[in-house]
Amino acid sequence: MATPQGKLIATLMAGLAEFERDLLRERVRSGVTAAQARGVVFGRRLGQRVRSDKLASKVSALVAAGQTYRKIGGELDLSKNTVLEIVKRERAKLTASNGLL
Repeated sequence: MATPQGKLIATLMAGLAEFERDLLRERVRSGVTAAQARGVVFGRRLGQRVRSDKLASKVSALVAAGQTYRKIGGELDLSKNTVLEIVKRERAKLTASNGLL
């Protein structure tokens, strides 16, 4: 690229590459829009919480008994954060059910 001709060729190739990238981006966006119009859902699906849902009643009972989240997690082989999420869900259920009354 030390010569003017080399610089011209490099500039032309870079321009063509940028143009092709813009075309690709436009095609992807239009494809996503068309898929969403057909009802395709994008993004991560929520996982199932089979194990933590089974242990929710035990966790609630242990929390009511005054045990710490770490201790509950150790007893039930759950992480402290999973125990916290179970407690949050149970409290949200209670709040929602009390709000409906």
